[in-house]
Amino acid sequence: MSAPLPRRTANLPRSAWVEVDLAALAQNFRLLRAELHAPTRLLYVVKDDAYGLGAVRASQVALANGADQLAVFTLGEAAELRDAGIRAPILLLGERLTDELRWVLELSLETCVGRIEIAQQLSVLGRQRGRPVPVHLKINTGMNRFGLPWRRVVDWSRELAALQGLEFVGALGHFAQSDELEKAFARTQQARFEECVATLRAAGVQPRLLHHCNSGGFLDLPEAHFDIVRVGLLAQGVFPSSVCRRLPGLRPVMTVKARVTAIQDLEPGDTVGYGMRWRAERPSRIGVLSLGYGDGFPRVRNEGSALVRGLRVPIVGGITMDALMIDLTDVPAAEVGDETVLMGRQGEVEITAHDIAALKRSVSYDALTGWRARLPRVYLGP
Repeated sequence: MSAPLPRRTANLPRSAWVEVDLAALAQNFRLLRAELHAPTRLLYVVKDDAYGLGAVRASQVALANGADQLAVFTLGEAAELRDAGIRAPILLLGERLTDELRWVLELSLETCVGRIEIAQQLSVLGRQRGRPVPVHLKINTGMNRFGLPWRRVVDWSRELAALQGLEFVGALGHFAQSDELEKAFARTQQARFEECVATLRAAGVQPRLLHHCNSGGFLDLPEAHFDIVRVGLLAQGVFPSSVCRRLPGLRPVMTVKARVTAIQDLEPGDTVGYGMRWRAERPSRIGVLSLGYGDGFPRVRNEGSALVRGLRVPIVGGITMDALMIDLTDVPAAEVGDETVLMGRQGEVEITAHDIAALKRSVSYDALTGWRARLPRVYLGP
């Protein structure tokens, strides 16, 4: 018998893909770094595969161009970076359960702590191994998700001060509303955070590094930069809202592309797709792209557009799992094999992450992270 053919799961061609411009990512980090005072650390949030870019490659570029440390949300995300040889400090965001704690030590992570019970358990582990566990105290200043409640700071400050086996690397909070014009609640959160830190220090707990800013805070709240700022979306060259400050020179890093794989000629009255949701009112040319909601495109009907030969054309019919259709009637030169853009720029025309978010009735973060892993990532640049 002949030997079975080896499986080939990488580098197989596909007519749809995500392009990641690593040169743009590098430039963005240099610009972000230049915006900060020299002592302020720049933390790159690479959770959810660096918002769809690919965490390992994005982290390597960021660390080479001004980022000081990384942050993830899951142990698996941290393990991927460590297995790739990344030795920079990694902060584990969110909150941990007891069975996760030994892996914090195993992977040499700094972890957020927002519950006294977890601080106590980490304290025991630190004493057992004879080396303190590095932690960042998460303070709930009004986001009301994770963290030690700001109203009870006197109580938990005393409890933390009694613990040994912990290294208080930092204290952090998180803005609930930093990218809108109205900054009153953000400033309330900042004031609560500063009061909590003062109470902590009075109790004998001395966190070295303070941080509260996400991308919106980076742009619009320089007075809250403290010792570290955290960026994720902004590094992608995407601004968190239409009203936050603009930073000239930032470039989008991610582009989603697909080639035309088929063209159908329709007569007036012909319909397109499941449910026959679109009907031709004139002789029409319908292009098919082999990309659908199985790849993360929003499942819409007769909404959205694609860019073909530098022109914007409408999506027609309903998005299917593996395909979507575009009206090429006004681009008569278009042919099978043409490169189209679903998110990104082609010539002078652009479809932004915010445009995709509008189709999803969601936010740009969701638009970026929603592109599935079955879309190959193609890296451009360093």
